[in-house]
This record gives sequence, structure tokens and C-alpha cells, in this order.
Amino acid sequence: MRVDIQSLGTYNRLAQEGAEHAAASLTQMTGIETYVDVTNVTLMSKRDVEDVFGGTEFVGVQIGLGGGLSGETALAFDRESAASIVDVLVPGASTDEDGSFDEMARSGINEIGNIMMGGFVDGWADYLGASVDMTPPNYVERVGTDVLPDGALDHAEEEHVFVFESQMTAVDQEIDAYIYMLPEYGAFADMLAASDDHDDAIPMDKLTVFDEMTRQGAQRAAENVSSMTGIETDVDVSRLSFVPIEDVPNTARDEVYVGTVMEFTGTPGGYLAILFDEPSARTIVDATVPMELDDPLGEMGESAIEELGNIMTSGFIDGWANVLQTSIDHTPPELVHDLGTAILSPIAGRLGQSQEYAFLMDSTVVTPEGEFNCELYAIPDEQKLKEALDSLLVERRDQLEADQESLF
Repeated sequence: MRVDIQSLGTYNRLAQEGAEHAAASLTQMTGIETYVDVTNVTLMSKRDVEDVFGGTEFVGVQIGLGGGLSGETALAFDRESAASIVDVLVPGASTDEDGSFDEMARSGINEIGNIMMGGFVDGWADYLGASVDMTPPNYVERVGTDVLPDGALDHAEEEHVFVFESQMTAVDQEIDAYIYMLPEYGAFADMLAASDDHDDAIPMDKLTVFDEMTRQGAQRAAENVSSMTGIETDVDVSRLSFVPIEDVPNTARDEVYVGTVMEFTGTPGGYLAILFDEPSARTIVDATVPMELDDPLGEMGESAIEELGNIMTSGFIDGWANVLQTSIDHTPPELVHDLGTAILSPIAGRLGQSQEYAFLMDSTVVTPEGEFNCELYAIPDEQKLKEALDSLLVERRDQLEADQESLF
């Protein structure tokens, strides 16, 4: 099946607008000014979803959808954010002996969840020209993916699922809210389907393979880190997201990074950013520079980061080249030391001259003891990505899947 990129973009925009309506409802009901930080649609395997959710303790509501749009949704707050919301909505509420919210608090969360999710789906109903039915909200206090409705990840057991994710953040308080929508896979795939001769279409089955290629590339980059530093590393999260090109910078956390950016050419073409937060960069410098430095992030330290970025780049890109049976050249990595948004903004600006949306491949390399955290952002040129996927033969896809199984 081939997916129409413009249709995918339309549904992403509907999710963004829906999240903005939900954020406005939260602001109106609580007086806490809230905005939508980022909205994306991600194609995930069950493992990817579990990686993203991790062990976070969520409080929220589950709501099923039917009619013009079928699937499952969840509005989730981390526990601290939920407590802040409850304090405003239901001042007399408290927690039970086991730490869970009492009936008054649960009622308040249900009420705001129902209103926020109603705002989220209204735009979809208008666009589809059909009513979207919502089940009554089901209050949940759960950890990780258990916050999602039962059965939401059934399709992801063997294949991938579409996950619409919107993050809302309060302006002056430490409050975050998340909307997750998992449309019923078959029906939504039909909504996205494009004819085989459609110029602006991506083959879905091969796109999922490219997702696995990215995880494998990140794994090789992590192995190169371990070889160079002696620190055990692994890939914690790897996912493929579809976002408006102007939202690419917002996918980075709001902190300062040290790392490298390079452009790769051929099939596919695009950019790769390898970014360490500053504490992680200092750890890397300590592990690779055989002397104590007054300033670990000075000239010598930055040189060490630049060298490691080059080695990680080779590991990441080589995996793609092997599967695609093509040569992928890249420019020398450019050292960067700035806010994540400032680093990704020029990349988005260059790609934005020829495309409206981006397939963003985001991987996180971590260590078991938490010595450092490294973010990898691969952002291919849309047309070059399409050419790469069109050239990906079935036998090479099968070999990749066999290689992937040997890694995990």
C-alpha cells in the first residue's frame, strides 16, 4: 500500500488543531494558560511505543472513538501535573491511603478529559463530514503503555501502528498533558491510500522497514560509542515521526547540546544531527581525552566530541548504505554547541524550501547507569527518501529483518 503524504499532512494538521482546542479548554476550565508544544504522527512498533512511554506513571482518561473515525484515545497527565489540575478543579479532593486520587478527584479528571477530547475530535468530524462517536471517559491511573485502552496495541504486535501524539505544556507551571490517538489501522490506512502512480506517495511496507533501518543504524552508532569510550550503551528509543517541517526544531528538548551536524547526499539525502546534552558531553570528553582539562567543553573537548560524532555518523549511515546497496556520502560533521531548537532550525529551513513535511527519525542512545544521553535526529530529503524506498527490494528488506532479529 502507498500512502499519500498530503493526506497524512492533513490529518496531522487536524490533530494539531484538535490539540489546540483541547489546550484552550484546559485553560478555560482551570485558568492555567496552556499551549501545544508539538504534534506528530508516528509509525511505531509495539516495542517503540513501550520505549516512548517507559515507566512513567500516568493519570488520565481513555475514550473510544467510532463512526467517522474509529480507534482509541487517551488523555494523560503525569501524576504531578494531575495533582496540580485537581487542586484547581476540585480544591477539596484528596488521595486515598494507597496514594490514588479519591472519587472527587477522579470525577474532576473525567470531566475535563471528556471536554478536552470533545474539542480534539470536533475538527475531524467536520473534515470527514461524519459524526465521531465517543465512549464515556474511563478514568485510569496506570504506568507506561497501560494508560492506553486495552487492545489499542494489538495491531502493533506483528506490524506497526499509527500514533498521533500531542504534548501540551503550561506557560508558567510545571504541567504537561498528552493526547494519544491510535486510529483503527485498517480504516485509517484506507483513508491514507494513494494510487500506485501517485507522484506524492510513499510505500507503507517499505517505510516500516526504513524505520527498522534507523534503529539498526542507531544501534551501530551506539556500538561505536562503546568501542571508543569503553562505556556500555544501548538504543533506548527509536521512532519515525511525520511532522510539519516548521515543527522539526520543537522536537528537541529545551536545553543546550554539544554535538555534530552533517549533510548526507545520494539516496537518501538529508541531514543527521548527533547531540549530547552538556553533562553527557563532559562525560564523553572525560572518557576519551587522556588528561584532565580545565574546561571539558573547551577546544580540546569539542575536538573529541567532533571526532566521536564522525565515528557515530559512519556507523549510522553505513547501515543504510548496506541495505539500500548504494553509496551515501556526507559532508564533514560540523560542530554545534547551542540550544536544540537553534541547532535544528537551519536544517528545517533548508529542507523547507522544497517540502512541507518531514519524516523525522529520532533515536536516543543511553547508558545503563545514566552516564550520558545522546539524541540522534535523521531528517531525510522527502524526494530522496521516496527514491530510496522505491529502490528497496523485497529480498533486501527480508535480510534487514533477519539482521534486526539478531540484534535484539
